[in-house]
Amino acid sequence: MRPPRLLLFIAGLSLILGLMLWLVNSIWRLYIQVSFTAPPLAFILLVLLIMLLALVIAAFVYYGFLFQRPTKGRRPEPQVSLIKAEAAEETLRAVRQQVAQIQDEVSRRALLERSEDIEESFNRKEIQVLVFGTGSAGKTSLVNALIGRMAGQVGAAMGTTKTGQTYRFKLKGLERRILIIDSPGILEAGAEGTEREQEARHLATEADLLLFVVDNDLKKSEYTPLRALAEIGKRSLLVLNKIDRYTDSDRELILERLRERVARFISPEDVVAICANPNAFRTETGEILQPDPEILPLLRRMAAVLRAEGEDLVADNILLQSQRLGEEARRLIDEQRLRQAEKVVERFQWIGAVVICATPLPGIDLLATAAVNAQMVVEIARVYGCELNLERGRELAFSLAKTLASLGVVKGAIQLVTDALQLSVAGFLVGTAIQSVSAAYLTRIAGKSFIEYFRHDQDWGDGGITEVVQRQFQLNRRDQFVKSFVQEAINRVIRPLSGQSESEPEAPPEPPPRRR
Repeated sequence: MRPPRLLLFIAGLSLILGLMLWLVNSIWRLYIQVSFTAPPLAFILLVLLIMLLALVIAAFVYYGFLFQRPTKGRRPEPQVSLIKAEAAEETLRAVRQQVAQIQDEVSRRALLERSEDIEESFNRKEIQVLVFGTGSAGKTSLVNALIGRMAGQVGAAMGTTKTGQTYRFKLKGLERRILIIDSPGILEAGAEGTEREQEARHLATEADLLLFVVDNDLKKSEYTPLRALAEIGKRSLLVLNKIDRYTDSDRELILERLRERVARFISPEDVVAICANPNAFRTETGEILQPDPEILPLLRRMAAVLRAEGEDLVADNILLQSQRLGEEARRLIDEQRLRQAEKVVERFQWIGAVVICATPLPGIDLLATAAVNAQMVVEIARVYGCELNLERGRELAFSLAKTLASLGVVKGAIQLVTDALQLSVAGFLVGTAIQSVSAAYLTRIAGKSFIEYFRHDQDWGDGGITEVVQRQFQLNRRDQFVKSFVQEAINRVIRPLSGQSESEPEAPPEPPPRRR
């Protein structure tokens, strides 16, 4: 009841109650007065008073029950489903904004098409029910039994591929149509079996309701995918098929074990026993009879779930698909930004090498400061959507340069370059070459560190800037990488500035003086 109506009801009830009390009090006073002079009249007044009180009590009981009883024919609005649907639509809008940032046209088109498919699947008014399990558990027999029992004659497949068949039918009392999908079997041998299982699991992540079919107690290989699907929010009914092979006591024992194993993510009433394709038997007259499928417990439970939770299941699935699509879009954007940021680092590392080669530094102490360019920091930040001014870029660059020096990364880089730089140019250029290549190498370490910083929303992580710099130094100190990096530096910087072409042979290094 809405607040204004409730207040009006209380006010009216108070007024009526006050009038009734006044009337009862008046009749009682009149009864006292006439009881001595006219007893018959007093008796009539007493009966009238009792009837009036009974009427008041009856009115309270009736109207109290009337206002508590829900209006006939009106169902409560599915507020939860509406909220979930709105959340899914909001997520899809955010995903489309993310997709617009993807530069690769093929990837962008693919994600846009998937977002449109998700939106259409909600508007199609359908519920996808996937039959999932091993090939030997009787999945196809269950599909045939479901279609035969719920839709009468089996209809043509809506779409047939190597992944299975899909059938559409209507369930009484449910606005949405139901799609029964027969998925490929899991745990099949060979490369083709592995591929089919991957396809089955993919279909399971997109279904609204799963019928997980087994023919015995759960194996670990069956329990693992069932639990994984439950962890991402998939609603499942666990179906024990082929119960005609077991005695009543064995069937109850298997059901009890199944319910215990899945108790954390499947309720006991969602574990049902059926026989989708009973074995034929021969009668005493020699006639062979084929019993009807025994799937009534599954039909009842599935109908109850779809009627009570159908809209929520669809909304949950749409929201899940939207979130997964958003994760895919973020992954592609992250890869795109990483490529762009690495190009920025590569450009500045060779710029720094050229500058140092042209104007050598008086000592290695200044190498770290020269290697970390503030403009590089600003451009990396811009790639990740962060707008930094040059002053802030200088602060970050200076902080990282101090870290490089304090950790001994500068000396370590010079040692790595010196060991890898099998080069002898004119004597005064040897030190310059080492400084130039070392500066490029340090610029790379710094740039990679800043990429990690901006990828994590301007956060160095629990270990701080020290741990990030050390990790990047370790990742970029492998012998093969250092050798190829030094060779590229020689070709890009040292040779052009020293006037030496790539084809010219390098002079051997001068032998060290002998000790006498």
